[in-house]
Amino acid sequence: MNTMENLKTKSIITAIALSLVVASCKAPMATVIKDEVKTNIPQNFQQEEQQDANNNSGTTPWRQFFTDPNLVSLIETALKNNQELLITLQEIEIAKSGVLAKKGRLTPMVSAGIGAGVRKAGRYTSEGAGDATTEIEPGKSIPDPLGNFEGGLTANWEIDIWKKLRTEKESAVAHYLSTVEGKNFVLSNLIEEVANNYYDLLALDNQLDIIQQYIKLQQKALEISKIQKEAAAATELAVKKFQAELAKSKASEYTIRQSITEKENQINALLGRYPQTIVRTKESFMSTIPQTVYTGIPSQLLANRPDIKQAEFELKSSKLDVEAARKEFYPSLEISATLGLEAFKPSYLVKLPESIASSLVGELAGPLINKSAIKANFQAADAKQIQALYEYDKTILNAYLDVANLMSKVKNIDQYYQLKSQETKALDESIDIANQLFRNSRADYLEVLLNQRDALDAKMELVEAKQKQLSTVVDIYKSLGGGWK
Repeated sequence: MNTMENLKTKSIITAIALSLVVASCKAPMATVIKDEVKTNIPQNFQQEEQQDANNNSGTTPWRQFFTDPNLVSLIETALKNNQELLITLQEIEIAKSGVLAKKGRLTPMVSAGIGAGVRKAGRYTSEGAGDATTEIEPGKSIPDPLGNFEGGLTANWEIDIWKKLRTEKESAVAHYLSTVEGKNFVLSNLIEEVANNYYDLLALDNQLDIIQQYIKLQQKALEISKIQKEAAAATELAVKKFQAELAKSKASEYTIRQSITEKENQINALLGRYPQTIVRTKESFMSTIPQTVYTGIPSQLLANRPDIKQAEFELKSSKLDVEAARKEFYPSLEISATLGLEAFKPSYLVKLPESIASSLVGELAGPLINKSAIKANFQAADAKQIQALYEYDKTILNAYLDVANLMSKVKNIDQYYQLKSQETKALDESIDIANQLFRNSRADYLEVLLNQRDALDAKMELVEAKQKQLSTVVDIYKSLGGGWK
């Protein structure tokens, strides 16, 4: 009879196990989308030009790329104190803790504890009647109420039979690596911002010098107009026009001074410090020759740009999340074990082996019906991995377009700067001619004013062109993946 019961029990267990396996075979598959953007990335940034893969400015360390010692000092300070960078570093620590948490689930969880309690069973119950007629020792019945004192170790362990926990750990590692690349991207952006704002500040310094020179020129023109008026060679209208132009120039000077203050504070904010003077040398700004930039080939962006690498790791993490969510449909095997001492009186705890208590339980369980929560979790993970793929493709495409646009901008801004230089030189010469004619009463004040205004505008635009030259080189350096090494 016992043999028949054992066979029946084994058959029931086998049927349950088979049903769990069959149920797990119905787990949905993840959506697979071909990565067209990465596959079809062009061989060169411009098809008519062959690029040298060995020359890529994006691999140049920033300390070698930037040669201005004042700028290098500012960047070093920003890398130590910038708040956004410090926040990003904490995100890395958070992700690192996530890896440790997932890793911890692979090992058994062991806990120690002690407990005490008391229980009184009803006399007319099977437990109460059994206790009343049972002697713990000859002539000594079980106490009523019955105390319970225990202490020992408890272990719980989910056996990773489907490698679900390992998959979750790999996903956490990929996310951690993405935060590291995110930090590198913040570094690259920070260096770009500091450099561009530094060049903006130098441009404002030079524009301030130009407006101050223009004010001196206007003051001389005003003095000449007053002399000519006394000599009846000019009218009061000419004097008023020169006075108005002088006042306008002085007003522009204060506008530029305010812009300089704001730009200095903007740099100080990037450096994580309170307002103070930015050390710089403005005299050599207009003679600064921009760095020659080598772009290499587009496929190098995948390895050089931290934002692309960050998106790639996030894509990998999201795919692993889908795999882990799929394995939730599979049955899980958990083992629980306890080992300790237990007795109804504390003095009996030391009576060995009678007070030793232990248990070992293995449980294989899996979802059979009402799996909507698991399905929803899988569908969400699947959608997120598709979203991560699109984000990855978008990052690659934007990176390529950034470099292509900036390459074109470098060429065009160089031509623009050369033409503005020619315009400025011609207008400077025209100012001298107009002033000479005005002194000799062979030109009226309007010609002088117009020439001076045109020359001022041209010089201001020439300074802006130099700033754009330098900033564009910084931008393309960052777009090639430079700045974080």
